[in-house]
Amino acid sequence: MNILHMKYAVEVARAGSINKAAESLLVAQPNLSRSIKELESDLGISIFDRSARGMILTPEGEEFVEYARKILGQIDEVETIFRSKRTVKRRFSLMAPGAGYIAKAFVEFCADIGTQDAELSFREAGAFSTIRSVATSDSRLGIIRYPQQQDRYFKAALEEKGLVYELAAEFRQLLVASTASPLAGLQEVCRKDLEELIEISQYDLAPSPAPEPAREERPAGAGGRRVSLSERATQLELLAANPSAYTLCSPVPEQTLRRFGLVQLPLEQQLSRPFKDLLIRRRDYRLTALDDTFVTTLCRCRREVLG
Repeated sequence: MNILHMKYAVEVARAGSINKAAESLLVAQPNLSRSIKELESDLGISIFDRSARGMILTPEGEEFVEYARKILGQIDEVETIFRSKRTVKRRFSLMAPGAGYIAKAFVEFCADIGTQDAELSFREAGAFSTIRSVATSDSRLGIIRYPQQQDRYFKAALEEKGLVYELAAEFRQLLVASTASPLAGLQEVCRKDLEELIEISQYDLAPSPAPEPAREERPAGAGGRRVSLSERATQLELLAANPSAYTLCSPVPEQTLRRFGLVQLPLEQQLSRPFKDLLIRRRDYRLTALDDTFVTTLCRCRREVLG
């Protein structure tokens, strides 16, 4: 096995066809086909299933291609650094729920990174998308959120993927609605208070293999009208524009509530589930100075928002 064989396999997986991959790589189709067979023979596995539909990755092939992409990306990065002889740009990447103290921490972190070049990335995602992304090196850090009753399930899943974790936060859900909502003056919201209202819920786009839904917000079940969204900004806009809407979520920073004209209220015990946030990374990944700065900011914002 060599680097060229890995490049060939990655391109065939992307194109889904030997012919298309050969055109892209500018190599003869028989030579490319022979190289893939040699690679499979060296590894002792079948990377592709050949069919009339094209070249389809086998389960072992999917695992190999993930590793190959990571290795090729690291090789490209090394070549770029030493060929250009430029200062290495600092990089930071995070996948996490896009709300509350986490969003506040990222905003403040971005405002305080100094003058040296840096490339920062924050993608909003649910727990299962985040676990996959961190495990495959697409993201360096992740924060996953799940109901506390699923603690053992998620920790086992992280250990299976070779990921390490630490507790970032614990909280109970609150209800958030417009200041013009009929709920706004209540001391505590009960299930019957929600019967005529519209619930705005958030979900993880990835299918959930957990024993029960692993979303941050679980429907209150009080009424039949519900809108599901996959990102937080639209959710806040919708709440602000519709006094009949509400959501169950993690505590929201005061400045966000004021900006959108919202109020957050405590829920009766049976509606307010406890949640955990875990900060996750690969076991072989060492935190950079930029990562440490973010974690420090995250802890401070958690104290400010969650108390």
